[in-house]
Amino acid sequence: MGMLPGYHAPRTLLAATGLAAALCVAGCGGSSAPVARPSASGGSAVTILTRSLAGTGTVLVNSRGYALYMFEPDAQRQVTCTGLCAATWPPVKISAGARLVAGPGVRADLLGSDPDPSGGRVVTYNGWPLYTYTGDIQPGQDTGQGIDLNGGVWFLLRPSGEPLSQGLAG
Repeated sequence: MGMLPGYHAPRTLLAATGLAAALCVAGCGGSSAPVARPSASGGSAVTILTRSLAGTGTVLVNSRGYALYMFEPDAQRQVTCTGLCAATWPPVKISAGARLVAGPGVRADLLGSDPDPSGGRVVTYNGWPLYTYTGDIQPGQDTGQGIDLNGGVWFLLRPSGEPLSQGLAG
């Protein structure tokens, strides 16, 4: 839809468009990855939770309700999604001294962290580094499930620590 020659958008429309863009930058995509934040005990924590998603079943999510994914090339060993890959699939980071918290249904013994080649540490579950997906623009979405992108296939993780094979719900 093009603009008519000589047409000038009203200032309120321009302001609303700018506000919407700013909110998307603040709330879309990469910002869905949890960061360590102060907890009730005064330290900082990253909490991993579970959520039942329509057609998918119960999977891991971050504290904001965004689905968490594993990347097959990581092979339960190390972070391999870096650079442009990590811009699309932001890793779940934990800062030094922060605690990992297992929410209801999450096994604390499967939580850990690995070094991120880009710096810092990435939260792991059953050895899998955890990532969010910028294509999930609101909590409860799982648009990255089973797609082959950035050098490998991405899957959601069950609370058991097993990847969700494409097409299975439960």
